Amino acid sequence: MEEHEDAQYCFPDQNSSCRKALLSTSIYITLYIFILLIAAVTVFLNVLVIISVSHFKKLHTPTNLLILSLAVADFLVGLIVIPVGTVAIMESCWFYGKYFCVICLYINYLCLSLSLGNLVLISVERYVAVCDPLMYHSKITITRIIGCISITWCCCITYNAVILNNYVNIKESPQYRLLSRLLPSPPPSTPTPFDLDGAAWTGSGSNM
Repeated sequence: MEEHEDAQYCFPDQNSSCRKALLSTSIYITLYIFILLIAAVTVFLNVLVIISVSHFKKLHTPTNLLILSLAVADFLVGLIVIPVGTVAIMESCWFYGKYFCVICLYINYLCLSLSLGNLVLISVERYVAVCDPLMYHSKITITRIIGCISITWCCCITYNAVILNNYVNIKESPQYRLLSRLLPSPPPSTPTPFDLDGAAWTGSGSNM
């Protein structure tokens, strides 16, 4: 009972609010500084790549254009994904609303798929350069590379938008209602991160 009374909740006015995580201040600050430094280095290095390839015409080669596309995706990772992901992991409460949560999830999935897509393109380009060097310049042109990069970005943007739309609306579907009846519910003490039904992470901590 004493533990229940001393516990702090994210939203005391809500019965489904989960408890706030109690971390040591020194550990808390150290982890934040360390991860934010990683994000800053990621942003800085990818900005250097973007500026270098964009500014110098001698670097406008098919390989460097693919590296430029990958650098843009990694730049978004350092600028958005790492900081927001750090807050989501370190904090036990989500105060930014479900719409910002959806946007963050979309950017996370988008950056991941973009990075993988660009790595696939780089692999194909390098494969042609190694296995068929005599035909490389006729097969791999800047126009084709720009077209492949554009298709990759468009496919990733569209695909992740469709997937995330289904994820957001899944709880309204008949299939979800059927599965929720058949499958056991999670333990009461287990919070659900990024619960899109409300503005906070939800759990049953206040019911204990």
